[in-house]
Amino acid sequence: MTYIGIDLGTSSIKVILVDDEQRVLASAAREIVVHRPAPLWAEQDPDDWIEATLAVLAEIRDAQPEGFRACVSIGLSGQMHGAVLLDHRDRPLRPCILWNDGRSSAECIEIEAMVPTSRALTGNIAMPGFTAPKLAWVRKHEPDIFERLRRVVLPKAYLRLALTGEAIEDMSDASGTLWLDIARRDWSDEMLAACGLDRSQMPRLVEGCDAAGRLRPELSRQLGFAVPPLVAGGAGDNAAGAIGLGAIAPGDSFLSLGTSGVLWRTTARFEPRTQGAIHAFCHALPDLWHQMSVHLSAAASLSWWAGIVGETEAQLLAPLGETADRPSPVLFTPYLSGERTPHNDPYMRGGFARIGHEANRAAMTLAVLEGVAFAFRDGKIAMESGGGRIESTQVIGGGSRSRLWLTILANVLDMPMRRSSGGETGAAFGAARLARLAQTKEDPSSVCLPPAGAVEIFEPDAAMVGAYRERYELWQRAAHFDRELGRSH
Repeated sequence: MTYIGIDLGTSSIKVILVDDEQRVLASAAREIVVHRPAPLWAEQDPDDWIEATLAVLAEIRDAQPEGFRACVSIGLSGQMHGAVLLDHRDRPLRPCILWNDGRSSAECIEIEAMVPTSRALTGNIAMPGFTAPKLAWVRKHEPDIFERLRRVVLPKAYLRLALTGEAIEDMSDASGTLWLDIARRDWSDEMLAACGLDRSQMPRLVEGCDAAGRLRPELSRQLGFAVPPLVAGGAGDNAAGAIGLGAIAPGDSFLSLGTSGVLWRTTARFEPRTQGAIHAFCHALPDLWHQMSVHLSAAASLSWWAGIVGETEAQLLAPLGETADRPSPVLFTPYLSGERTPHNDPYMRGGFARIGHEANRAAMTLAVLEGVAFAFRDGKIAMESGGGRIESTQVIGGGSRSRLWLTILANVLDMPMRRSSGGETGAAFGAARLARLAQTKEDPSSVCLPPAGAVEIFEPDAAMVGAYRERYELWQRAAHFDRELGRSH
């Protein structure tokens, strides 16, 4: 038997085919476009996801026809928080409002005023990135669309709906809506009512390792499966990454250096810590939860800078080598889309500081890498406040390809960073594992093992740890200025 993992990311759709030995037989990806029609806005066309997914599945089929045909189950991972508004025919009423959209600050305040217990219920501060404030914004600013609303789903649930015809969501992804009672793992009628919604407009909830539909027979025949595969509940992208890394025991940690940045810790119970804007969500497996610090522009910062200078990211990084012998003379704050942890401020904006005549492209590129690492330091401090220390962590995501960036992170965070082969496909691999669990009902601990590939450890260097500690103090002053400037929007 084989299993497929589909990761619906922000910048691309990634698909992998995995066998019973958890070997990746084939992988493929296709880019998707983010639209920014107004300041603070970020949107995508949901049908672009369907088109890209079917195209990438066809690539996998052509690369591994026998393995593809033998697939018995598909797992889904997806970018979180996006609001897909559907009419009575389950067709999108407007473009999806994405996780990094910051238009709904006023609605966050209104929701918390209507439900004073919202933080205790949901484990989170109401932030523009969450789904609930987006719906409150639509209700206020696009009432004609809100009136026609039949159902609200997250991005991967819309993909599931297209593949299976069923509206189902898993607990980890649902946690990011601000409509879930996280401790009870059920929709909160009170939070839904605050947005003018009720349960009839929500997808059915399942655990990530549960069966959650089956591929439509006509689509299964079109793609070339032997039998219509089962579709698992799946997970939000970070929970799927945790499954792929085997981070399923309390205390397990990883850092995701993707478009956004996440520092994750698995917990045995619901542990909300809203001070410092830490997220507390359900894990993709029953009776597990997690905490996260979230940074909206991680690898996205390097992509932005590459676009500004007209080079690829690889071309920018090549001259810098694999280690830095001193911090950049330039500072960079990575608040291109505002920030969550620890600031919870969509109006913060990033920038370069301390630019002199000696500054060049290399110094500014290095500053971008360091600025993202300093933001992660902010998140680590917030995570550890009132909780245990994070002594080391695994790292995944596209940014983990850079040895230089991992060296900087090890020094800035003052802890070892472990990179395993296959880390770039962590979320898709986790989705494939959930597909297997939904099919076989195995014990998750026997499937969700740490990566079997070679592990490379990036240790902190004492001299650079001290240099970056001093630099961080200066960087914090620049971040404070960005926040004060943002308040004048």
